[in-house]
Amino acid sequence: MDLKLKDKVCIVTGATSGMGRAIAKLFHAQGAKLVLSGRNKKRGNSVVKELKGSIFIAGDVSDPSYNEHLVKTTIENFKKLDIVSINAGILGLGNVVDLAIKDWHTTLNTNLSAIFYISKYAIPQLQKQQGTILINASIAAFKSFPNHPAYCATKAASIALMKQMAVEYAPKIRVNAMSPGPVDTPLLWDSASAFKNPEEAVANAGKATLLKRLGTPEDIAKLALFLVSDDSTWITGTSMTIDGGILNA
Repeated sequence: MDLKLKDKVCIVTGATSGMGRAIAKLFHAQGAKLVLSGRNKKRGNSVVKELKGSIFIAGDVSDPSYNEHLVKTTIENFKKLDIVSINAGILGLGNVVDLAIKDWHTTLNTNLSAIFYISKYAIPQLQKQQGTILINASIAAFKSFPNHPAYCATKAASIALMKQMAVEYAPKIRVNAMSPGPVDTPLLWDSASAFKNPEEAVANAGKATLLKRLGTPEDIAKLALFLVSDDSTWITGTSMTIDGGILNA
């Protein structure tokens, strides 16, 4: 079997849980050399033990210098950079009146500014390899949810930023986004806490899809692999919705 990412060098943020971890595992299985990012050292070290040859660098993606360090470390270790898979994100729950200004800025920095930071430092390297950037957005870019103003705003803005970068750096770099619907991850359960009955909210989210189930992190990883591999060489500036059909329900 041909490995779709054989010898490709990839940074994966948000790699210690949920969709980011599933993406890292699939990319590794397909031959990628990985630099993994996350805040939790224990979980990060666990992932590295599983994905032999990978490097984990603990830190906060909302810090510009950390993003610069991620890229520099990648080049120092692997001499190139082909793919950046951006998955780190937080919710910032609370309605506009109740949400603390500090939490608004923290969500903005983690979900949006971090995309700008890592792209800023990665793009000069990606241009050399004619690489690709993949942003993990959300259907929250297109649909509102109670007590999610910061999250929805940042996900919509991340798609706008993706399109801008796709225009600006074509044809050398491809830039795309995925917009997942309800996926069974810790973040989904955290999101459900905004509702009166979280367990019911999660169950209802699965039932509301046309396919009558929640997505899995592995579902998202398969789309991520397609969008960063040579199977999608004529796709850029696009956000692909992967939501079990919930936006059409």
